[in-house]
Amino acid sequence: MSDGTTMPKRLPKGCIEDTDRHGNVRVYFRAKGRPKIRLAGIPWSEPFMEAYRAAVEARTVTPAPADKPVARSATTQGTWRWLCERYFVAPEFTGGLDPRTRKVRRALLEATFVEPIAPGSTKLFSEFPIDRMTPKAIRVLRDRRADKREAANGRLKAVRQVFAYGIDAELVEANPAREVPYLIGKTEGFHTWNLDEVAQYVQRHPPGTKAYLALALLLFVGCRRADVVALGRQHIRKGWLRYTQHKNRNRSPVTLDLPVLPILQRAIDAMPADKAAETTLAFLTTEYGKAFTANGFGNWFRKRCTEAGLPHCTAHGLRKAGAAIAAENGATENQLMAIYGWTNPKQAALYTRKARQRVLAGGAMHLINLDGSKEPEVPPGTGVGESGTLLASK
Repeated sequence: MSDGTTMPKRLPKGCIEDTDRHGNVRVYFRAKGRPKIRLAGIPWSEPFMEAYRAAVEARTVTPAPADKPVARSATTQGTWRWLCERYFVAPEFTGGLDPRTRKVRRALLEATFVEPIAPGSTKLFSEFPIDRMTPKAIRVLRDRRADKREAANGRLKAVRQVFAYGIDAELVEANPAREVPYLIGKTEGFHTWNLDEVAQYVQRHPPGTKAYLALALLLFVGCRRADVVALGRQHIRKGWLRYTQHKNRNRSPVTLDLPVLPILQRAIDAMPADKAAETTLAFLTTEYGKAFTANGFGNWFRKRCTEAGLPHCTAHGLRKAGAAIAAENGATENQLMAIYGWTNPKQAALYTRKARQRVLAGGAMHLINLDGSKEPEVPPGTGVGESGTLLASK
């Protein structure tokens, strides 16, 4: 539960950060038409805010000596900020994560610096001693974002990684975050498309359109946004598509070999010649002939869904739909893991468990009868295999 504490913004208005090659983080105030001014001290501390107010009011501020940069992480050794800043320049962070993950994780961790250790306290977690970072203290950080479960769990995951690094670097002796569980919510995440929604989308975006090809790639390859933007003809050879998943590619890469289904090949062949695709080597390109970014594609695809009257549908929901269809058609957990690149069977079990329930119910529901007849009264749509058949025909 949230304790009601309002989390301060990471930096006051007009402030920016600059990190040098040694990992020292400096904060500057910038205003249009004026040179930027470096601000000393820890953000939101009284010395920092005094320098900030002076900069806003254009009063004279004595900058820190050029030969002694203000290293926010080095103000107090053994604090939470100090451990995080060590992590930010460690190979586990700089070399083990892709740029987007680094950016997100750093933002998650730095947001904890400016949080008070207790409601109304002037003491911040930035100066909290790491030897006092107990599971109780970490639960406080987690629960400050309990209103957004994914954000809370993302923060907890980031904290766990910092302490894991600290153990390897012999900076801490234990990982107290391991004793704090992730929050469990009732949401199932992104909406899983059904066959009627696929048909509705195809009616608005028929074969031969970029929007249709995007749907076909997401559904019949089962890839994520970060993968679909990179796929091209160079990944297909002798009827098989090979690609390495973007997720975890720097730590434990997963390379998949998948047969190209006839319906996907027809979607590819239906596309008019695209010189931009020949240059970028990608099936999907922007209106300017450039390759999509993962986020850019996600936004573009959501607009195509909205055009089809499906504003609640997303790219990731198609990946889930494919897994659900395969499971209902009898795919085993190992087969789902091979298709979607999952390394944990628990993920595949979510789909096979739901599929088994549907099949068992479809085969036994007729047993609930009051007239003594033995004829099953099963509504259409309960048979295994129907999903795949209908999908291929639409």
